[in-house]
Formats: sequence, C-alpha cells, structure tokens
Amino acid sequence: MKQVLSLLHRRAEDIAVALLAAMFSAFVLQIVSRYVIREPLGWTLEACLLTWLWLIFWSAAFLVRDKEHVRFEILYVGAGPRLRRVFGLISAVALVAAFGISFPATYDFISFMKIEKSSTLGIRLDYVFGIYLLFAAVIVLRYSWRAIKALRGAALEGDGANDSE
Repeated sequence: MKQVLSLLHRRAEDIAVALLAAMFSAFVLQIVSRYVIREPLGWTLEACLLTWLWLIFWSAAFLVRDKEHVRFEILYVGAGPRLRRVFGLISAVALVAAFGISFPATYDFISFMKIEKSSTLGIRLDYVFGIYLLFAAVIVLRYSWRAIKALRGAALEGDGANDSE
C-alpha cells in the first residue's frame, strides 16, 4: 500500500511540476513578447492565472501535509496527547462538516459555469473551477480519516508534539 501511495504522490508532484513549468513558460513568454518584441500576448496572463489556480488547489489537496499547513496551535501544543486528539477530532469534524455541507452548492455552481468561458483562452469555466471540487472532496476524505484516527486514539500527523521543526 505504501508503494502505491508513494507512486501516486510522485505522479501528483509531476502534475504540480508541469503546472509550474507551464505557468513559468507563459510568464517568460509574456515578458519577452511585451518588452523585447513589443507585441504583448493577452493569453499569457490568463494562462498564468489558470495554472496558478490549479497549482494551489492541486498541491493543497495532494502534496501539502497537515504539519506543513499554517496553524494556530498555542493551546494545542500546550495540551497533553489526549486533549490534542480531542482538538484534532473537533477540527476534523468541523472541516468535514463545512466542506460536506458546501459540496452540493459548489457542485451546482461549477456545473452551471459550463455556460461561461474564460475571456482570452476560451476555456469553459467549469473546467477552470473543477479543481476546487476535487480539492474539497480530498479534504473531506483526508479529514474523515484524521477523525477516525483520533477516535481510535492514534497520534495525529503534525500534531505539534513530535515535530522537530
């Protein structure tokens, strides 16, 4: 199972690298076309924005670990292991509930956006915003698993107690 997860993680990294390379290429092309050729390309700005959007949500869903997210943990770190599990359970349930409740409306909005296209590249906006739906689904799964681990009494990744950073 760890080998499969490792393989999937590497493929997710490959996609993130491709998105970053596409964004950087569009950015460089924008600079060259604007300041060297003196004929700005309108689509490069939109390409940068779309790849940035996808890169952020893709990476947050599949690559950024819990301990790498920004956290406010003054009370959490000072608590004992049992209270940390309670805090972890409460936060996991809250996130699952929030994303779960918002999921149908998010899906409806993204589905509705298929009638709109981006201004320069003409990409359907349901494709553009679809990454958020994937992100929300992954967050629900990730924090559901975290809640189950907390209920079982297991130590939670990135709980602040065992982090050496």
